This record gives sequence, C-alpha cells and structure tokens, in this order.
Amino acid sequence: MVDRPGLIVPEITERYGVSPDTVRTVWARHREWPGPAGKRGRYKEYDAQAVADFVRKHIERQAVELEPRRLYTAQQLEDAGIGIKAGTIRADLTRGRWPEPDDAEHGVKRWYGQTAMTAMTSRRSYRRNREG
Repeated sequence: MVDRPGLIVPEITERYGVSPDTVRTVWARHREWPGPAGKRGRYKEYDAQAVADFVRKHIERQAVELEPRRLYTAQQLEDAGIGIKAGTIRADLTRGRWPEPDDAEHGVKRWYGQTAMTAMTSRRSYRRNREG
C-alpha cells in the first residue's frame, strides 16, 4: 500500500469516525477547513496534517475536570469549558439526551459535576478509539 500525505473524504471519514456528509457539509464549510492540496480520482485531497490540526483545534472535545460534588448551571458548565453550549444542554434536556437536573431549587436547574462528566462521557465523540 502506498503511504500518501493527503486524505480524501472516505479516508477522513474512516480515520475520524464521522459520516461523509459531516465532512462535506459541516467541516468543509468551516472557515478554517484546509483547502484542497490536490485531487485523487473524483475526490479533493487534503493535507493529512492540516486535517489533523483542524480536528484537534475545532472538533475534539478536551476532557475537563469538574468538582464532582459542586452544583453547576448550564451556563456554568459551558463556562467551565466542557465543550458544549448552555443552549445545547437545555435543548438536549428537553429531548431526553441530557440527564435531569440534580437540583432545581427556585426553578434553577443545576447538575453535580459528576453528573455532567458522566453525561459528557456518554456523548458521541468525533474521534473513534483505535487499537494499535
């Protein structure tokens, strides 16, 4: 097999565990997506290092340690840098994709740090764990 410095969409999807539509309609529309380095067959070819840099900077979620027994509002979770917006937390809560709050005193929904970290662990990651 020939080792190529560039990647085409099917290789990007395999490497990062996303659909071709995600690459074409989400990632490639981002203003910092790397320009094509060439063409291979019918596909644009992208520099593998530039794609990796883009994914690291814009896609991968960084693990954030929260205080396990501290209560956080959705905005405080966003501000702590968990990788999703407060609005997404609220929307996912209504859709059953985020856990019910651990506390809702005075109508303010709050989650323990441990609850939020567990919820983030179960969310889909953009990068597949690869063996080897």
